[in-house]
Amino acid sequence: MTAPTTVPALTKPRAARALRSAEATLPNGLRVVAVRKPGVPLVELRLRLPFLSARAGHPARATLLSDTLLTGAGELDRIGLAEALQGLGADVSVSVDADRLVVGGNALATNLRPLLEVVASVVQAPAFDTAEVDTERARLVERLTMARARAGVVAAEALSWRMWGDHPYAVDLPQPDDVAAVTPAQLRSLHRSFVRPGGAALVLVGDVTPDRMVGFAQEVLADWTGDAPSTRVRALPTPPGGPLLVVDRPGSVQTSLRMGRAGVTRDDPRFAALQLANLVFGGYFSSRWTENIREDKGYTYGPHSRLEQHTLGATLTLEAEVATEVTAPAMLETWYELGRIATVPVTAAEVESVRQYAVGTLALSTATQAGLASTLSALSAFGLGLDWIKEHAARLQRVTVDEVSAAAAEFFTPAHFTSVVVGDAESISGPLAALGDIERES
Repeated sequence: MTAPTTVPALTKPRAARALRSAEATLPNGLRVVAVRKPGVPLVELRLRLPFLSARAGHPARATLLSDTLLTGAGELDRIGLAEALQGLGADVSVSVDADRLVVGGNALATNLRPLLEVVASVVQAPAFDTAEVDTERARLVERLTMARARAGVVAAEALSWRMWGDHPYAVDLPQPDDVAAVTPAQLRSLHRSFVRPGGAALVLVGDVTPDRMVGFAQEVLADWTGDAPSTRVRALPTPPGGPLLVVDRPGSVQTSLRMGRAGVTRDDPRFAALQLANLVFGGYFSSRWTENIREDKGYTYGPHSRLEQHTLGATLTLEAEVATEVTAPAMLETWYELGRIATVPVTAAEVESVRQYAVGTLALSTATQAGLASTLSALSAFGLGLDWIKEHAARLQRVTVDEVSAAAAEFFTPAHFTSVVVGDAESISGPLAALGDIERES
């Protein structure tokens, strides 16, 4: 027989190695954050630009701009740009959401300056060639059409509209018809209005001295001009709660469940406690919600709750995909777990377990050059940086069981959530109505 084994107790986390860093705001308003992180002879780059706007058509134009930004810049066409990056051992990509446009990439550390020169060309002189725009527009329309055929996308969008109404955050994906109408001239106008150094943040992490990285940024990007974009976006409204919204997807064999409410941002004193409360509820594999509707009941493969950070606020979101016939039981168990964590204090054992998980994932997320660069880029939107990362591990260690229970009571009360299900309405509406008020999408 094999002797039983025990898992050794976790040791205290080791102090992270101190990182050398430098920070400067260039005369054109660009904030540069540079961190030396040796180990791999690379450098990671993240250029984050504010992109929030309430203008009609902005989501479609912003998404297509993101897709076309690397199709040519300066004197280089798409192929020339790709060859220039390949010659540097570099990779560059562009992404966009309601809050920001990010140009991200990496290169050999010895090629940081030429990488910055390529990025400078991309953000200052993109071509937006008509043929390239036509190609990328057609591809984007096709991708969006396919995405909108997925129940999870429909559910996420329905929840966003229900929570935020006509606020820009309500638009998860642009409409294909809106994208189809975007012209190269509109992309150039959007670029002039929003791709500016004022209010932007450049994060550089790699095996280069911080002062040298800042110096390269000053040399290469000094001629880039433009103040932060002037936008008027109202504050986030309070999510309305109310009856469960049922969105019909005739014949669907499964239901997509989405629930959301306002959370707190990283700079809020309650953030660490809410982060741990969320992990206890549904934020990782051993959470209460997972144990209930996955391990015990078998209703779903992977329910998950998460805290999402936005420039104007934060959301606490729950999501699960369940079989049509167990939609109502899964919803009942979800409400039960929300009510239980909101009214019954969490245990010391639960808090210690999720504390170790949170501290560990924070360390892992910043252990690589790429992970640290992405984290610092996200933090830059809130004026936070390396100090926040260092201090947050300590905050997680200090959070008490009572504080986690208080956060759970404040943020997990079932009635405070706005809820949406997408599925076969004829099959699921009756059982759901037996649990409480529902509203059918008209």
